[in-house]
Amino acid sequence: MIASVDSSAESDDDPSIVAMDRRLLHTTLEAVAAFYDARQVGETGGLGFRRTTRLSAFLACLDRWLDGGILVPDQSRFLDIGCGDGRVNVWFSYLTQASVGIEIDEWTLDEYLPLRRQLDQALEEQGLPLPEDNIALLHGDSLDQAVHDEMRRTTATTFGDIDLFFTFLTLHDELAPRIAADAKDGAIFIVYGLDNILPRYDGLTLLEEASSLADQLVLYRKET
Repeated sequence: MIASVDSSAESDDDPSIVAMDRRLLHTTLEAVAAFYDARQVGETGGLGFRRTTRLSAFLACLDRWLDGGILVPDQSRFLDIGCGDGRVNVWFSYLTQASVGIEIDEWTLDEYLPLRRQLDQALEEQGLPLPEDNIALLHGDSLDQAVHDEMRRTTATTFGDIDLFFTFLTLHDELAPRIAADAKDGAIFIVYGLDNILPRYDGLTLLEEASSLADQLVLYRKET
């Protein structure tokens, strides 16, 4: 299953956001972050363990990632394992060629479209560009090869094509070994929710200069 929204409001003649100036990029991504961060899900209540990523955490690293080649606009391919309502995929859609997410809980994934419609309306009211039409959200287990076969069929992207992997701390132990074994050399692994104790993974190198411990965001690179 791929979740999508009607992108007919966007013209094929509109330039990509990444081709615009850095100020507009920042303004747009700040607006997207503010929209979703106002709709956070915590660790208590009826949803129990479910938590959502603060998109503002990425803003602290954006210029470093762009200037340092961590993110290559319109070229990098992004995969969020445990994408929830797709908010991280929306944010990265402005910066990547493909923004793919996998979520095992279908009821969580179902929140994507209602939120996207609200976000698009808010961005239009502010005169800001809508998310790029490169988001694919898949329902299933990220360890199930059938899900990755669907990703290949629907997005022409395989696990070995991904440049940037992202996950919440709860899934990092499952994803890190596969990145070390099967991802391309130089692939980046972004983990959210870490604190003072940073895990080390065989085959992955901690990128302290690209990380932001204050925002619980830590990056690793697959060794060549």
